[in-house]
Amino acid sequence: PLFDRHSRGVALTAAGQRLLPYAAKVAHLLDDAARAARDDGKPSGTLTVGTLETTAALRLAEPLARFVADWPDVDLVVRTGTTAELIEMVLERRVEGAFVAGPVDHPELREEPAFREELAIFSGRDLASLDALAGRRDLKLIVLRAGCSYRQRLEHVLARRGVVSTRLLEFGTLEAIFNCVAAGIGITLLPRQLAGRVWNTSRVAVHPLPQTEAMVRTVFIRRRDAFVSSALAAFVAGA
Repeated sequence: PLFDRHSRGVALTAAGQRLLPYAAKVAHLLDDAARAARDDGKPSGTLTVGTLETTAALRLAEPLARFVADWPDVDLVVRTGTTAELIEMVLERRVEGAFVAGPVDHPELREEPAFREELAIFSGRDLASLDALAGRRDLKLIVLRAGCSYRQRLEHVLARRGVVSTRLLEFGTLEAIFNCVAAGIGITLLPRQLAGRVWNTSRVAVHPLPQTEAMVRTVFIRRRDAFVSSALAAFVAGA
């Protein structure tokens, strides 16, 4: 027996618990089989992908415009999130693939190089250099929510400079982070190209980092065992 029926409903037996992961795999396999049978090689249907907000702001506008123009039969859905959130989305098959900060070391995921970003520290105009941060005990880090890889890297960068006593202020959007940094509330670490292309540099100071600390790879990840639709293959080729 797989189910134990009682007055409060139904619960899995020990055998049911053992079967559950196989049942989930079978369900996903049947779904992929149906998609493969319908896929005639011409991109169509719904394609759901994930991306970091910074990647969406800096890298994806033109590729997305080309994709939409080239493949009008595809209903494209783009989800944003932190690296940790996006990895979870891919693993749970809520998105077919996602742009995240690499490297990603997970046995169920395949990753392909996409972009290289140069990171920099952004602060209010009153901070002359990173040397001025040494010894500060009231420093606030303006960051995205937990799971953001840039947030973790910022903490490491500051620790190397002896700055360990910090407080975190979490925000959900890049715009909120920029406004708080420009107001002098704290500092953040994000791709340097945001300055000028997305953000008005007259309101913030940009502090470059050594190449060993600044460079980060953005990779595109997808499940190893999932069906690659024609729409996803076309999207990856044009990104």
